[in-house]
Amino acid sequence: MAVTAGSASMDWDDVRVFLAVARHGSLRAAGRALGLSQPTIGRRLASFEATFGGPTLFDRLPEGLRLNAAGDALMPAAEELESAALALERRRAAASPALSGTVRVSVGEWGGGFLARHLDQSSETGLPPTLTLELVESPETANLARRDADLALRHGVPEGGNLYVSKVGVIACAVYRRRDGEDRDPRLNAGWVTYPEEQSHLISARWMDQKLRATGGTVALRASTLALRADAVRAGIGVGLLPCYLGDPDPLLERVTPPVTELGAEYWVIVHRDLRRAACVRAVIGCSTSAGTNSPARWLSR
Repeated sequence: MAVTAGSASMDWDDVRVFLAVARHGSLRAAGRALGLSQPTIGRRLASFEATFGGPTLFDRLPEGLRLNAAGDALMPAAEELESAALALERRRAAASPALSGTVRVSVGEWGGGFLARHLDQSSETGLPPTLTLELVESPETANLARRDADLALRHGVPEGGNLYVSKVGVIACAVYRRRDGEDRDPRLNAGWVTYPEEQSHLISARWMDQKLRATGGTVALRASTLALRADAVRAGIGVGLLPCYLGDPDPLLERVTPPVTELGAEYWVIVHRDLRRAACVRAVIGCSTSAGTNSPARWLSR
């Protein structure tokens, strides 16, 4: 999209680059956010600056790029243009009847793992084979208004925003150990597989720390990802808290506790209302809620 005034022409893609550099503070980081190379980002930023007569809009500092007064003055208008362009793009996508292409879903570790295991393309209620699902894991929900993702499956509902939410279910979790056939309580004086210090604020990390101290246990291993913790428990390094959809089907693992009810996590499908009726988005919402409905109650309850 180009906006023209007199002989000057401004490309919306250049505005996107300007905003990305302003938000991320470097050409490299802006390129990662937009899926463009650093040289491309540099060229488009120079083009945008040239539209305004060539003054630089950023101070070039050792730690990166920072908006100067001239650039800062452009931010409100650039963000207004972004908001309008994204609204048009969302409505264009919502009007498309096509059940093809890629649908990008913002997920956390547990929600992403659940979807990856339970979206079946072979069944009538599964994901259409013409659609590609892209699961993007991050600690925070992607910005759905800016289409950083088309929808999200997250623990908890965000406040504010023009969003539609639908509950998928409560993912259950329990303490597991490597199956060894011994008849004993493995939690007593056990080694635990838990979270690193920087994740100690998480509810599940605090719960494990309490149980560890109450049973006289020790920390056998700290790992920052669910996959690493599951591998460690499977290898017999210690006991650990895992989602039941992962632990129950694994022949090498057995439950040490019933599902920990206070850690049951409600998961919700979240989508911008403008995109809710897009055919491809509706298909993914339907498959996600169906996956929740059809899963064993011991793994995910409604």
